[in-house]
Amino acid sequence: MKSILLSSVVTALLVFSGCSDKSPKVDDTSSASSTATQEVEAVKTETIASDNGMISSGSESISDLESKLTSVYFAFDKFNISSQMKNNVSADAAIIKANASSYSLKLEGNCDEWGSDEYNFALGLKRADAVKKALVAEGADASKITMVSYGESNPTCSSKTQDCWSKNRRVDFKLLP
Repeated sequence: MKSILLSSVVTALLVFSGCSDKSPKVDDTSSASSTATQEVEAVKTETIASDNGMISSGSESISDLESKLTSVYFAFDKFNISSQMKNNVSADAAIIKANASSYSLKLEGNCDEWGSDEYNFALGLKRADAVKKALVAEGADASKITMVSYGESNPTCSSKTQDCWSKNRRVDFKLLP
């Protein structure tokens, strides 16, 4: 009797777990799904060029502003922001409020190669959410912030060292027109 019950539970878990999804998880709670699709299409088709061929707002281009924003790094298997990184987030929030308020901000959560794909996508999204909450606490507009998790699929370093893995546990900032 116990073996039938146990095998039924295992079978049910396998059926309900489904296949894994390898695509990045996107937070679309800030806008409706159709609105997000329209915004993506608008971004894809819209081009704004300045004299030097770069998208700009006033005196600074998007790439200039992005270069001022520093990535937020995390400890292994963590999504809380360390005290050192809180200072970076505060500085990033000041830049966003002062110079990039007309842009939307995409937070890209990333992980090292340890853990399953599903776990890393979830962890990357938790990291991006932690940064979003910190930015909003500093006065950034929550409606202009979206999040995406790339899990382990977007590494900046591919060596098999602790230093390299720590560089991949991060949230990057991307400005969108």
